[in-house]
Amino acid sequence: MVSLPAERYATHTVTNQPPPLDPYDASDDPVLLEGLRREGAGWAEEGLRRLGLRAGSAEAQEWADQANRHEPVLRTHDRYGNRVDEVDFHPSWHHLMRTAVAEGLAGTPWAEDRPGAHVARTAGGLVWGHTDAGHGCPTSMTYAAIPALRKEPELAKVYEPLLTGRAYEPELSVPTGKRGLLAGMGMTEKQGGSDVRTNTTAATPSAEPGVYTLRGHKWFTSAPMCDVFLVLAQAPGGLSCFLVPRVLPDGSRNTFRIQRLKDKLGNRSNASSEPEFDGTVAWLVGPEGQGVKTIIEMVNCTRLDCVMMSATLMRKTLVEAGHHARHRSAFGALLIDQPLMRNVLADLALESEAATTLTLRLAGAADRAVRGDTGEQAFRRIATAVGKYWVTKRGPAFTAEALECLGGNGYVEDSGMPRHYREAPLLSIWEGSGNVNALDVLRALRRDQDTAQALFGELALAQGADARLDASVARLKDLLATASETGARRLVEHMALTLQASLLVRHAPAAVSDAFCASRLGGDWGHAFGTLPDGADMDVILRRALPGDN
Repeated sequence: MVSLPAERYATHTVTNQPPPLDPYDASDDPVLLEGLRREGAGWAEEGLRRLGLRAGSAEAQEWADQANRHEPVLRTHDRYGNRVDEVDFHPSWHHLMRTAVAEGLAGTPWAEDRPGAHVARTAGGLVWGHTDAGHGCPTSMTYAAIPALRKEPELAKVYEPLLTGRAYEPELSVPTGKRGLLAGMGMTEKQGGSDVRTNTTAATPSAEPGVYTLRGHKWFTSAPMCDVFLVLAQAPGGLSCFLVPRVLPDGSRNTFRIQRLKDKLGNRSNASSEPEFDGTVAWLVGPEGQGVKTIIEMVNCTRLDCVMMSATLMRKTLVEAGHHARHRSAFGALLIDQPLMRNVLADLALESEAATTLTLRLAGAADRAVRGDTGEQAFRRIATAVGKYWVTKRGPAFTAEALECLGGNGYVEDSGMPRHYREAPLLSIWEGSGNVNALDVLRALRRDQDTAQALFGELALAQGADARLDASVARLKDLLATASETGARRLVEHMALTLQASLLVRHAPAAVSDAFCASRLGGDWGHAFGTLPDGADMDVILRRALPGDN
């Protein structure tokens, strides 16, 4: 048989396609590094840069791809017919989780005394999130569970040292026998969703003080392979918070019947489940009837992570779009050199910088609030809800535009962009939809005058630096005077843009802040990305935003 040369099979030579992006440095972002130092965590820069190289490595990017292609599988029974209610993950999920926990992206900051610990964790999430968003769910819930658990000091004494550890041990076993734990949450039910006061899961006191048994069904409980869960249920004294371990102290399995895994739009590497409780043993956290009050600090933590994850998706997809534009030619020139594409990329860069800068400011507020700064506590209460509303709303439109920069190449799964696009809407839904967050802002303003004072105190730091910003602050005061539920979204949107502009005026190069204020505050902008005014200094904006030469 005659063997033909390989070139005989080729009908063409592949040209004008970008090389693989990876390996790259996910921490190569001056906005991130400047914010890290400004918010008191400059000491973490070396570790962040190391993590950035790992996040952008071919190995870690492959882990992310494989964890999403090979989705978790529910195994309700073992081969002998015993009920086990376990979820099997691809090994890549465990690689991602092991790295995240070891790098302190779960509960670790609560065990560190040095200022900036919470900022360092958020910055780490902004970098490691360049891999996969799904595994950020259990690390986020573990981080958020600790302040709620502290409402019951005896429980915190047992579990907090393990929840703040850096060891990832995925097998279900007695929690106190492990070197590290993960925490999940079971709050919502099918009849109420965010309206958790309509929950019907019942908590019955046992003969042992503080110990109850639960009976009911939860509608959306993510990461069911976590070791312990914070669960809301109706006790005799009203809606209360409980700690539910998967494995009881005697080594037996607690009743945690997983009915099914959710078939979700995105976030598919992460298992989200519907568990049923029936005689499930639980420990009361905080007083009976104070369930919402007990978990409110948890909500602040997870909302910050929603902002962080949205900002991460923006940055990741911007880097992908910039890389493609730098290497792809059309109509006789590289895309990166074509004026209209530069406008699109520069507009995306402004949005990304504003989101990252706000994320790190919120992380700084969280860090200082934990240390007793009352002004930062008030600012955090309102600004976190504002940021959660706006940044997560911008995510889907941003990722869609970044995907479009790749054209048809971005629409195929191999590019990774469809995965990012599917991920983006979750962050606006998780931990309260847009309406819930907008109304929470109104509620905070009405209940605590300190929140408005803290917000305007922050805005005053940029007073006089830009006339458009000053006019926006004045307009915000007028909107607050006539605030209503109907107009809550308009108010919070204006609040978010004004806050982002004030941060950029103070901390970003003039070209960045000027273009942001001209477009977002001054009205010299269209309705889609890529409509910046001709006067915007896109060269400066793009040199700052995109790694390497452009």
